[in-house]
Amino acid sequence: METADKLVRLHDLQQFLASGSLEDNLQRQSEQAARLVGAEYCSIMLLNSGTGQDYRMSMYASHGDLPDTALHASIGKGEGISGHVLVSGQALFVEDIGNSQFALLARRPEAAGRALMSAPVRIGEKIIGVVNVSGARFDPNDLALLDIIASLIGKSIQVAQLQRVLDSRFAQLALAQEAQQKVGEQVRTAYQNPEDVARILARAFFREMTKAGFASGQIVSAATELIEQLNHQLQASGRHA
Repeated sequence: METADKLVRLHDLQQFLASGSLEDNLQRQSEQAARLVGAEYCSIMLLNSGTGQDYRMSMYASHGDLPDTALHASIGKGEGISGHVLVSGQALFVEDIGNSQFALLARRPEAAGRALMSAPVRIGEKIIGVVNVSGARFDPNDLALLDIIASLIGKSIQVAQLQRVLDSRFAQLALAQEAQQKVGEQVRTAYQNPEDVARILARAFFREMTKAGFASGQIVSAATELIEQLNHQLQASGRHA
């Protein structure tokens, strides 16, 4: 690789931690990851639902014309190629997906002759998702680069979540209270699964309204208002899509 090309790649990697919303960052990162390793397709999947060992991954960002089955897939541990990487915790390089042990797991019928790489997205020691890329060919250096990219994606998610918590006094208090209730457990707020945080905030919201003397009907009205605000947001997003 030429020195100039190396410098361009280093500059692009720096952009992975640029400011912006988490959603915008992930979408931009999927595009940058594809360009950096010379891939046609890239997807970023994150854990987002389930409990305990049953958490599942879904697509948060993608680059390239991926099939609907991939865009809307829900992947658990050990399921498909991404699920395999989620369990192993090791980056995976498949030189020819159509002629490999993973052939039956490929989502594209024209997979023969195509290469695939997949790397776990981590925050600390915790794996929170997987980044996948596919294209005509890759080499071992590309796998090392994808592993670095995956670690930077994890860092950017951590920064975005910490920023959201810092921006919300209510979220800070709710997470601190949850930590106090888990006596004897090691509670880390450096990363929290988004659905776990949502449930923590909902419980804190209910407790505070109850302590403030609100009746059940008034709490229901507050929950209804939250749903209405969400509907307005979804309708606005639909109009601008």
